[in-house]
Amino acid sequence: MKNVLRFIFSGLQIVFVLLSSCSNTGNSESGLQDSIMEFYTLDDFPAVAKIDAHLHIQNYADTVFVNQAARDNFRFLNLNVFKSGGKPIEEQQKFSRELVDSFPGRNAWVTTFSLDNFNKAGWQEEVIAYIKKSVSNGAVGVKVWKNIGFFLKDENGQLVMIDHPRFDPILDYLAKNHIPLIGHLGEHKNSWLPLEKMTVNGNRDYARAHPEEHMYLHPERPYYEEYIGARDRMLEKHPSLVFIGAHLGSLEWSVDELAKRLDKFPNMSVDMAERISHLQYQTLTAWQKVHDFFIKYQDRIIYGTDLRSSAMDIVNKGIKDPEGIKKHAHEVWLRHWKFFTTDQKMRVPKVEGEFKGLKLPRKVIDKIYRTNAEGLFPVFVK
Repeated sequence: MKNVLRFIFSGLQIVFVLLSSCSNTGNSESGLQDSIMEFYTLDDFPAVAKIDAHLHIQNYADTVFVNQAARDNFRFLNLNVFKSGGKPIEEQQKFSRELVDSFPGRNAWVTTFSLDNFNKAGWQEEVIAYIKKSVSNGAVGVKVWKNIGFFLKDENGQLVMIDHPRFDPILDYLAKNHIPLIGHLGEHKNSWLPLEKMTVNGNRDYARAHPEEHMYLHPERPYYEEYIGARDRMLEKHPSLVFIGAHLGSLEWSVDELAKRLDKFPNMSVDMAERISHLQYQTLTAWQKVHDFFIKYQDRIIYGTDLRSSAMDIVNKGIKDPEGIKKHAHEVWLRHWKFFTTDQKMRVPKVEGEFKGLKLPRKVIDKIYRTNAEGLFPVFVK
């Protein structure tokens, strides 16, 4: 009996030592958990292969971003965008192909299509032919922008949403041929608020610079929920379509709402371009919820920045020289890495207040920074 008691007592001592070593770390999420999971550190940033899956590079003056991407171990996806009065999509396509040739293995590109003849007979055939040509020239996906729902009108002068039946043959073609669609549909919810009530500074800066897109100033336009509803109805009609909701699927304000869509639409993923500040804002009051969202949906989230398009940061900072632009890009990429890989306290320009990094496991980081994009765009697989 004494030997039995001595054995039990020795076992309890071992358990006590193990528990004490974990509690002495000063962090309930470290210790034993860290010994099971592997994590990256801030110092790992340059060594880890990464993909920025949402950039807009349209001319050789922008290639300073490409040079910095190489230094920071990034490959990237360059997105063409159709805007009435903007750079012609044929010129965007030509440059995108040249960029791939000039920086082999560093980038891939996504095409788009014109809306100019939307109300004319033969428009759908015209678009499908253009997509076929683009894919044969190397495009790995198709992008649609928020001018669908903001500015595009039918023959009766009514705003057209993405669930309009004239889009159906095009979306069916994409689904049948397994061509991913990246959709910036609708806008961040802050756009329906006055500047002083917006939750992050980036949205305020954009609204000031683009009042024509600040929905609060245009009460004649649909409500936020109508845009989300139209996108959801489109996905219901085309369940096999591989869809990537740009900018957290315009559900940036709530990981709960975004989770509902990811649960409902198994072929939907989202990129985080220009919306990471919204995730940081949510961690101010719901850190665990945001952290757990990334754990649960680690296969459906893709890293992206919208860096060239979000050049308002650069303009506001008065940065014009190439070295300053490269420095800015590096700082943005490194700041995001710190948020996702560490649990350090942080402050960033776009969020008021201090928050803690998510410290996601290494396997989750690898997915959101590389392998999820490789799965959707196999051209990136080395």
